[in-house]
Amino acid sequence: MRKILLLFICVIAALGAKADDKNPLKYPAGKHAVYRIYLKDKKDTPYSLKKPSAYLSKRAIARRQQQHIQVDSTDLPVNPAYVKAIMSDDIQVLGCSKWNNTVVVMTNKEKKIEKLRTLPFVSNIIKVWDEPKNGNETAKRDSLRPMEREKESKDYYGYAQDQTVMLHGDQLHEMGFKGRGMMIAVLDGGFMNVDTIPAFQKSHIIGARDFVRDRQANVFEQLDHGTKVLSLMATNMPHLYVGAAPEASYWLLRSEDGPTESMAEEDYWAMAVEFADSVGCDVVNSSLGYHAYDDKSTNYRYRDLTGKVSLISRTASMLADKGMVHVNSGGNSGMGSWKKIGVPADASDILAVGATNQERLNAPYSSVGPTADGRIKPDIVALGNPWLISGKGMMTISQGTSFAAPQICGWVACLWQALPNKTAHEILDLVRMSGDNTEYPDNIFGYGMPDFYKAYQMGKGETE
Repeated sequence: MRKILLLFICVIAALGAKADDKNPLKYPAGKHAVYRIYLKDKKDTPYSLKKPSAYLSKRAIARRQQQHIQVDSTDLPVNPAYVKAIMSDDIQVLGCSKWNNTVVVMTNKEKKIEKLRTLPFVSNIIKVWDEPKNGNETAKRDSLRPMEREKESKDYYGYAQDQTVMLHGDQLHEMGFKGRGMMIAVLDGGFMNVDTIPAFQKSHIIGARDFVRDRQANVFEQLDHGTKVLSLMATNMPHLYVGAAPEASYWLLRSEDGPTESMAEEDYWAMAVEFADSVGCDVVNSSLGYHAYDDKSTNYRYRDLTGKVSLISRTASMLADKGMVHVNSGGNSGMGSWKKIGVPADASDILAVGATNQERLNAPYSSVGPTADGRIKPDIVALGNPWLISGKGMMTISQGTSFAAPQICGWVACLWQALPNKTAHEILDLVRMSGDNTEYPDNIFGYGMPDFYKAYQMGKGETE
């Protein structure tokens, strides 16, 4: 039964099935490490390109067909026979990435990993996480506080009024485009109290999944960073707070391991976006970014920012070709020694979002470009200190590109609802070309702050 369960992990995203949260992965005592195993091929796989319904949902297949995208070998799940040969009583399979043809495992027996290198289908193995000396932190829920409803506004958007008008998203809403029929995946480190905060009662949350190694934690008991991100899109409380895409549907996916920083988070992220693809998500928001890890030997360098070096950026660069629009925070390193964007903001064919203040001036903390291969980054900008809802259920202002990105993501969903025949690549282009800095794009503002009503008009051919 245990081997069947672990094999199932590698195809669970493909089938869109529900993880067994009541039976989390368990492992023996002792210091553990996580390894990424690169496979040479998918030879003799039981899956077929002619039968994609075995690993993609009807919605995912329909999204590809709408955009004339063919299923290819990267869509085929990792060969189950390879996974079976890798795992043992001492080696736990955490998951797989079919796009990268990798298997992620955890063990406290390093010698067992060395033996795996001799398998004929294994091309390389790297360590991506070491268990910290102080062990793992246990998450605790924040207590809720009642929202001050006496501060309701005459404005329909309430606290979100100014940030909505800045992007001209209110004009899309007035035409009835509020994200209905669109599915958004939110990748983050936790969604504290989303299941109990009254502001989310009208939000269309389909489900939640945890891709981090422990999988013992309820995502609603984790960090509230994802709660804040989600509130910018999904909240639907007229005259108090209305987010950018209040009628869209949402998958909440935990890929960030809060207590540590490691390359393993790139693997969890890849598994999460592949799940998002398989269940048919249209848009992905990732207010996450990396360049420095606990193991400094794995840190990225400026020259690595090509969109092709890190696993997470290579994966992000594939999303548009799968028919999805990916929105990612640009990073908050502008005032530090690094200054640059991180990964996966360096990926191609995504919207990396920088931050401005209320006066539309660049926020000094907002990371800058260009990429190492000379591409403009960030792609666009949005307000970096908006009103949002915390894990305590309170209205607050938070600062960072993490909160600029979901605004863009929500309005992308509304724009795509309004222009359903456009491809992911066409939506990306429309958003960039609607920016207020398109004549002189740079590596602080990118193409500027988008005007989503202008993007709609351009998409409809209503502008010169």
